Amino acid sequence: MQRTSTTLGHSHLVIETGSPRPDATTIVERKGLGHPDTLADHLAERLSQAYSQYTLERFGAVLHHNFDKLALLGGASEVRYGSGKMTAPVRVLINGRAAAVCGGEEIPVEELVEETVRVFFAERLPEAADHLDLRFHITSNSSPGAVLTDEAEAERTRWFAPRSVEDLRERRTLLANDTSLGTGWAPENPFESFVRELVDHFSGVSTFTVQNRWCGSDVKLMGYWDGEAADVVLCVPQKSSYVDNRAAYLANKHTVLAECRRLAALRLPSAPVQFRLNVRDVPEKDEFYLTYTGSSIESGDEGVVGRGNRVNGLITPLRPMNMEGANGKNPVYHVGKLYNLAATRLAQRLHEEFGDHVEVHLVSATGEPLDRPWRILVRLAADDAEPNRAQLLVTEALSTFPALTAEIVRHGVVMS
Repeated sequence: MQRTSTTLGHSHLVIETGSPRPDATTIVERKGLGHPDTLADHLAERLSQAYSQYTLERFGAVLHHNFDKLALLGGASEVRYGSGKMTAPVRVLINGRAAAVCGGEEIPVEELVEETVRVFFAERLPEAADHLDLRFHITSNSSPGAVLTDEAEAERTRWFAPRSVEDLRERRTLLANDTSLGTGWAPENPFESFVRELVDHFSGVSTFTVQNRWCGSDVKLMGYWDGEAADVVLCVPQKSSYVDNRAAYLANKHTVLAECRRLAALRLPSAPVQFRLNVRDVPEKDEFYLTYTGSSIESGDEGVVGRGNRVNGLITPLRPMNMEGANGKNPVYHVGKLYNLAATRLAQRLHEEFGDHVEVHLVSATGEPLDRPWRILVRLAADDAEPNRAQLLVTEALSTFPALTAEIVRHGVVMS
């Protein structure tokens, strides 16, 4: 591979020719725990898990549902140095479908959803937890294909209103619900791992966030790595209740940058890394990334399932990707969830076995057996990889779907 660099106006232009390795140049993004898109993803998954656990305990099966079209519409806030408040609620659009009855017994879907939403916000954004406007758009409408005739009732009309769990087709055979794609790759390069760690360090529970209560969770990072050096653009909000004045905000920025450099020296010791933090700040006008809750969801921003991190927790446009929103999908047969998880885990397993770079692509066809994808593409960069051994590992991975479903329902699977 050959690389040519030049300046194009204010932009830095790089042209690569030949066959670049997938980790030679890296562009990677990660959205933190308080980013509106991450909030939407994680809330949708929490709703799916809560509904699944309830119906599994009550009826012995996960009933049909999907919450993967959930959206969050930002509220409004008033931010001052040393204080702040919400002035308009965050609207939670609970869009989706869920069986509301099984065998004549009603399922308290809205009550279950509301409790889950409020607990989630109390954990993730406590300042906003009492300022929520829940909008329920949950139906039990049948899937397409239920043609009405004078013969027996079409099976699909009972998918979201089963007479018993025996009406669930997946009890007899697991079929793919959609024609879709699951994608996975391995391994992460050191810079990708660094991006994940840095965002989690500032947006999750860490020694840094415990000691610096002003650090908000709506963190976002975009990074560029050429194999030798890195440039990072980072957004880290501050919480107004803990920032008394302009000087305190600016001092906190220096604290964040110092922590960035400290972690970079540990994780990328031989590479220079340049950081740019909160680039929209205009100090002389007191225009800062200063928030009351620690998230832009308080001030008009929106979050939508599927717009954030991929299943592996990163957004990597130079790696294979797909656009599926996995969170909130039914964990029993929704290939947009199961195939992406399976492909990611299989890629890691193949990398452990053969080394070098691995890609896995699982393509489903609607209505065909879940464990027999329509197309399977495995790309192994290792010249000495044994196809027969790889085939065995693929077969093992495709046999894990019932166990993968149980894992998701019981323990949750951290996605994005």
